[in-house]
Amino acid sequence: MEHQGNVAVVAGGTAGVGLATVEALIGGGYRVGVLARGAERLAEVENRYGEAVLALQCDVSDADAVMEAAQTVKGAWGPVDVWVNCAMLTAFSTFDDLSPQEFQAITDTTYHGQVWGTRAALSVMERGNIVNIGSGLSYRSVPLQSAYCGAKHAINGFTGAVRSELIAAGRPIEVSLIQLPAINTPQFDWARSRLDHRPMPAPPIYNPEVAATAVMKAIRTNARELYVGTSVLQLIAGQFVAPNFLDHQMASSGVDAQESETPQDGFRAGNLDAPAAYPADARGSFDGRAASTGLIVDADRLRTGVAAVAMAGAATLGVMLARRLRRS
Repeated sequence: MEHQGNVAVVAGGTAGVGLATVEALIGGGYRVGVLARGAERLAEVENRYGEAVLALQCDVSDADAVMEAAQTVKGAWGPVDVWVNCAMLTAFSTFDDLSPQEFQAITDTTYHGQVWGTRAALSVMERGNIVNIGSGLSYRSVPLQSAYCGAKHAINGFTGAVRSELIAAGRPIEVSLIQLPAINTPQFDWARSRLDHRPMPAPPIYNPEVAATAVMKAIRTNARELYVGTSVLQLIAGQFVAPNFLDHQMASSGVDAQESETPQDGFRAGNLDAPAAYPADARGSFDGRAASTGLIVDADRLRTGVAAVAMAGAATLGVMLARRLRRS
């Protein structure tokens, strides 16, 4: 089919950051293929947006299914211009209590889902943007989410390797990473949990529209990596300067920061094995505590600025020392 332009795919697009991104893309003039496991939420999204979306039931942990979905979108609308990998799973549990099957399921969706999504995207794109959704936790891990943190770390390494290969091949496809802070999404209402209290995003909390704004900025500017929210900057800086301190800080406060005041009535199975019965909503249960705007920083420009300041400081110090030596 002839390329009709402005075609996007969002993997994990029926809730949370994914759904907020679908809404932003439609607002930007895109038609969007929406990939997700749950048929009910897919139908809800399709009813809501009509011909602007193509809803496809697909488990992103299944490489063949993701490839088939990509070909379906291309067959309907032509080559894809934008592909956003948003799907994720997590469990709030200590590593000791997390079974191998649980760890594997989280890794298969959160990490391998982005791998298979990227592979499928490259098969249906001539040019454009792939956006992988990362996290501040890809630089600084927290307790209770070992599988999720491991997957987010892996996404950083994978994305960098693919980006270099595309540059070497001369393919006009940009690959961006969006490193997110704590976001008010339904995952805290439906994720598997062994906590005493219901899980919550560790403050400061942002609404998913902030993440969607960052995705659109990455598409518009071809940014290599964007940091979203001041907490991500603090995590990255702290991990670079004082990782041992952060290990102990997370041990003392990292667990409490992820538990709400609401008691949890025993083990919550959540959505690890099957989609949760939950409406298609971008936001979770923490609207009253979440900000609808947030700082979005180009990571490469930040690094350049920090390096320039450091060099200027070193040069100033050198001049001062030279003057002192001349006087003596």
